[in-house]
Amino acid sequence: MTNKTALITGATSGIGRATTYKFAEQGINLVLCGRRQDRLDDIAKTLQEKVAVYTLNFDVRDREATIKAINSIPETFKNIDILINNAGNAHGLDPIQDGDISDWDAMMDINVKGLLYVSKAIMPQMIERQTGHIINIGSSAGKEVYPKGNVYCASKHAVLAITEGMRIDLNPYGIKVSAINPGLVETEFSKVRFKGDAKADDVYKGYKALQPEDVADVIYFAVSRPAHVNIADVLMFCTAQASSTIVKKEM
Repeated sequence: MTNKTALITGATSGIGRATTYKFAEQGINLVLCGRRQDRLDDIAKTLQEKVAVYTLNFDVRDREATIKAINSIPETFKNIDILINNAGNAHGLDPIQDGDISDWDAMMDINVKGLLYVSKAIMPQMIERQTGHIINIGSSAGKEVYPKGNVYCASKHAVLAITEGMRIDLNPYGIKVSAINPGLVETEFSKVRFKGDAKADDVYKGYKALQPEDVADVIYFAVSRPAHVNIADVLMFCTAQASSTIVKKEM
């Protein structure tokens, strides 16, 4: 994987951050994208002893800012071999009739439209070179709908549909497209979803949830397969989780 360059969105925390460290261990150069420049700077400072690192500070919801940022990448980082569309979020956990429209907008804008904006900026160079790998980070919520999941589940179902559409449309150009769909992962996810409510602290109690590094391992496994192998779709749970609604917790 030496001399490969990966662009990772949502690189400042959780799965994105863990993936940056995993890739750096394997000698993959990095273009790290996020909204928190201080965190980007900290990660870059830590990893630049191992690989070349460039940071981009923008919000994937902003189409113009996204295109402008990616177009500004220096020549030495221009050829993106691996795109990890990781930026995503969940807001609220309400029945659909009580849902906050601003929450709906945030989820659709980041999880779906943001993924499309970034991909739109990167795909032309992959098509021109007839090589590349796009990995979209989905969710078990893209496989099944659960109570009060409504719009979040819809956004992640959309990610899977887009992934399948990408795989079909980019097939003539030799570009791999994959979806990695984790269940419960212990990250800032629940704090965002519960909007700082103390309930977020209970989500991961009583069992061992997936860790961001577990997902990063699977992402690296997918990108490191031989040229003729594409890991198209992965659903991963922690051992305690059987479905979106069934989790074995110790009392």
